Amino acid sequence: IFRSWHRGTREMDLILGSFADRNISGFSEGDLALYDEILGHSDPDLYNWITGKEQVPSNYSNEVMGQILKHKL
Repeated sequence: IFRSWHRGTREMDLILGSFADRNISGFSEGDLALYDEILGHSDPDLYNWITGKEQVPSNYSNEVMGQILKHKL
């Protein structure tokens, strides 16, 4: 959860931090691994994917990313 709230940009802190607070407790180990992989990307990439400015790469088009894309603040 710490990495979700301390990204580097305030926008991504709010998006991923609130997402993690609401969802991470229900994640399986596999989901946590996918989320950790997503967190490894730069804020500009993630922001562009989440806002729809760029398409999510196929290798990151998974259930966890789908949940992030549906997340509302």
